[in-house]
Amino acid sequence: MLDATPCPVCDGRDHAPFAAKNGHQIVRCAGCGFTFQSPLPRAEESTALYDDAYAGATEGYFAKVDKKMRRSRGRARRLRRLARGPAARFMDVGASGGFMMAAARESGFDATGIELDPKSVAYVRQHYPACPVFHGTVEAFLHDTPDAAASFDVIYCAEVIEHVPDVNAFVAAIARLMKPDGKLYLTTPDIGHWRRPRDIQHWDAFDPPAHCLYFDRPSLTRLLAKHGLRIVSRALALKPGLKVLVAKA
Repeated sequence: MLDATPCPVCDGRDHAPFAAKNGHQIVRCAGCGFTFQSPLPRAEESTALYDDAYAGATEGYFAKVDKKMRRSRGRARRLRRLARGPAARFMDVGASGGFMMAAARESGFDATGIELDPKSVAYVRQHYPACPVFHGTVEAFLHDTPDAAASFDVIYCAEVIEHVPDVNAFVAAIARLMKPDGKLYLTTPDIGHWRRPRDIQHWDAFDPPAHCLYFDRPSLTRLLAKHGLRIVSRALALKPGLKVLVAKA
């Protein structure tokens, strides 16, 4: 057994080796079963991974804008039904190119975003200038704009939480931004999904150090509960992923 980084979910220190890749050790907590990188990346290492995380504004992720906007508009319309009133506020944590922000504004939200990747921030500001985007972490956003606490009706966080080394500070900040009746829509890869490859090395989501946390439904439920949050519904995911709607407990 390994005595290493405290488990982000249960704070235990008793871990067993699980796998290794790219020179990084992945362990499984003996206390709660959570799977994570040990040691976890330092904050500056995690930030460095987000410098041009999407290979520029003309390649890969940003080359499929029409498709991403169609999908974003569908999600935004569904999320708009969760918020009452004409001035509902929407936050995209991990805004990438601003597609969900733009779709949320089209659906009637007052939308803003947070993004670490500077080239993504530049892309948003060039292509969606009506969408304010904060360059930094959600914790830094809350520190710099304390009046934002308890002011968001819907927070959207897709495929971000698995990258975050200080996940407790991250979730605590999101919980503080939510209104008492606010909702969080959260997605992340699911290591416990029945369609996850048996050989973890063949799973495309197994990618340390970029992905340093590997959730299943019990571990995500337990982490959220630490910060006064609970899963109220879960969407079917045919690919190995979790798609959950979260409220304050």
